[in-house]
Amino acid sequence: MLRAIVFDKDGTLFDFHETWSGWAATALDTLAKGDRALVAQLSDAIGYDLVLGHFRSDSPAIAGTSAEIAVLLAPYLPDWEEEALLLELNLLAETVTLAEATPLKPLMAELGARNLYLGVATNDSEEGARRQLADAGIAEDVDLVLGYDSGFGAKPDPGMLLAFCDHFTLSPDEVLMVGDSTHDLRAGRAAGMQTVGVLTGVAETPELAPHADLILQDVGHLPAWLDTQRLPLRRRRASA
Repeated sequence: MLRAIVFDKDGTLFDFHETWSGWAATALDTLAKGDRALVAQLSDAIGYDLVLGHFRSDSPAIAGTSAEIAVLLAPYLPDWEEEALLLELNLLAETVTLAEATPLKPLMAELGARNLYLGVATNDSEEGARRQLADAGIAEDVDLVLGYDSGFGAKPDPGMLLAFCDHFTLSPDEVLMVGDSTHDLRAGRAAGMQTVGVLTGVAETPELAPHADLILQDVGHLPAWLDTQRLPLRRRRASA
């Protein structure tokens, strides 16, 4: 029985390119203090195409953690300590304009009305994720938020997803993992969950298909798919 859905954040709840591609150019320019040669080096380091104005499909920034991105940028910014650079990246991320992949408030309300636990597992920081969910008006609709710094590792390892199951006393086969990257889907598979890929990130169907039980255009199609499954949804238990 399906009892919960765990979502990735960037590229899943929020359209990746619409949210992060424009922001990245400004953030890199800020870090480089307007030095165009340095901006080019920073862009190459994280797989950002300055000409097209978006991340390449093989960009390590797509599924990487903020700390991993800081490590990639640090060699080109010798005046920054990695910890300070990570803090700066997180501060710059607070300025991003979130582009919802679909209207999220009604989606979360509809899923919550089905008595499903709803979670977010992201390779972003937990604090940053909570702030962005609050900005989107859905923080109260999400039962548990886990980030790379929550103590359970980062995707594609399944630690965050297994921690979600433990928190609500769920079996992994009662949980659906929804994400836009192979990191998300591999984590779901490793945890023993069903996996759904969405096309609001960078990866396309051929890349996601080997790791997904289902691929949807975006998360807004989830309720209609759930209706076709005739799933006997069970009421929530009290959380631990």
